[in-house]
Amino acid sequence: MLKAGIVGLPNVGKSTLFNAVTRTRKAEAANYPFCTIDPNVGIVTVPDPRLEVLAKIAKTGTLIPAAIEFVDIAGLVKGAAQGEGLGNKFLSHIREVDAVVQVVRCFEDADIHHVAGAVDPVRDIETITTELVLADLENVKKRIDKGAKDAKRGDKVAMAEEAVLKKVEPHLNEGKPAITLDLSPEDKAMMKGFYLMTSKPTIFAANVKESDLATAEQNPHVVKVREYARTHVNCETVVISAQIESDLIDLSPDEARAFLKELGVDESGVGALIRATYHLLGLRTYFTAGEKEARAWTIHAGDTAPKAAGVIHSDFERGFIKAETVAYDALVQCGSVAAAREKGLYRMEGKEYIVKDGDVMLFKFNV
Repeated sequence: MLKAGIVGLPNVGKSTLFNAVTRTRKAEAANYPFCTIDPNVGIVTVPDPRLEVLAKIAKTGTLIPAAIEFVDIAGLVKGAAQGEGLGNKFLSHIREVDAVVQVVRCFEDADIHHVAGAVDPVRDIETITTELVLADLENVKKRIDKGAKDAKRGDKVAMAEEAVLKKVEPHLNEGKPAITLDLSPEDKAMMKGFYLMTSKPTIFAANVKESDLATAEQNPHVVKVREYARTHVNCETVVISAQIESDLIDLSPDEARAFLKELGVDESGVGALIRATYHLLGLRTYFTAGEKEARAWTIHAGDTAPKAAGVIHSDFERGFIKAETVAYDALVQCGSVAAAREKGLYRMEGKEYIVKDGDVMLFKFNV
């Protein structure tokens, strides 16, 4: 299962957000730096209203959503790349995840300490980025030195690696994350093997106070984060209120909806963040729906029908014959599988079919 790491400065709401997305109180959330030392790990279900609709069509009460893994990584501070604040240990945790959710504090609160003394989300983002870039730069230089002899004697793999590393090094030297470097698909594939932290897909979670959630788009801190994300990293920003969602953990779904309605919002933003992270990881969903269950299955964008079948069981992929497929919207419009079949909206797809997000599928196989 792919992992998304929650990172940020101390006291920006990382552990509170982790508790919110995992619906637990596993992570300690306290008003002092480094209350998280070892990373907390939790399986997070992906909110998807389509699943409930399909369950009604299939007349089943069993719903199984898609899931991803979130990791709560301790707060980084200035100097982390040189080991400040247990930085080396925390940086190693970031290397192990597949995508990064950077939590940025976008609220003022005199009772919650800020390590830099004042709230400035762009400065905070740049602090984290600088530490990750410095650590990556050190890693790149070591790889260049280590592979230099093999490259000189004509080793093709070493030469190819060196060529990519020497493109990445000056980019990092300019303080820019590796993910923003324009590389060919082949070079990007090779860069994955370097495990650079700044090459990981990233999303910003702008954390606002409960009272600011309904008007978050006018929050000057949020505006700055969105602009920075768009112009410097070309990534998405999702507004969340980690504290609100944390407060909702102990409420029933109906009570939670009523509470959010009073605040003038449909959700705290955490659901949107989970969905955005799921897509950031390159994941997509297809469905199966029958009397026993309605289930969301996780695949990678671009997966073929046999690959998608293999997610259910390896025998399905090995003995794949064909897939009966209908688009979610078409099935909902028809109201039943039978009606969709009558209208010819169910298609027979073969081994080359690229599964689309939202496809409802039934596989035929023979082993």
